[in-house]
Amino acid sequence: MDIILLERVAKLGQMGDVVSVKQGFARNFLLPTGKAMRASEANIKAFEAQKAQLEATNLETKKEADALADKLNGQQFVVIRSASDSGSLYGSVSTRDAAEAAIEGGFTVDRKQVALTAPIKDLGLHTVAVKLHPEVTAEIVLNVARSEEEAELQAAGKSIQELAAEEEAEAEFEIQELFDDIGAAGMDDFGDDEAAPAADDAAEEASNED
Repeated sequence: MDIILLERVAKLGQMGDVVSVKQGFARNFLLPTGKAMRASEANIKAFEAQKAQLEATNLETKKEADALADKLNGQQFVVIRSASDSGSLYGSVSTRDAAEAAIEGGFTVDRKQVALTAPIKDLGLHTVAVKLHPEVTAEIVLNVARSEEEAELQAAGKSIQELAAEEEAEAEFEIQELFDDIGAAGMDDFGDDEAAPAADDAAEEASNED
């Protein structure tokens, strides 16, 4: 099917281009979303008559998208999820989750603008593309963690593996300290037991001298 693009469409072309696509793609996506119209002689003439207005509108929306992209690019949003010790999520983070995290951060983002090649299924920092306009894409970072504290450590550059190793080392240190304390207490008891007979001997000697 031949269509006229009413805006830039990735891998297809720019606004005004007449391209040939599969009928299903045109009928199910391009035509109902207003990204294109059938390339009939009447539609081509109608497009040419509206081209200047369409280009002006596109330019205005692109400027708005550029302004938003300047603010949104590089922003990091925390998403709290339950996960195993290995970092695998009990579930996944979807486009809806990403959009909601951005909205909570004060940005207007629709889930349809979030581009995920696959759901996020692991803890850590994940870079995600947000398509603000056919010609403007921003990148955000989703900090997926089990707690706000863990998210802060991840934001500081520590991986799940490093955090797990630190927790294990800290646990071993605490166990060692516990054993050291128990050992020290035992030595104190042993020292008191030795001191008691010595004190008794000294008292007996003093009595004999009298």
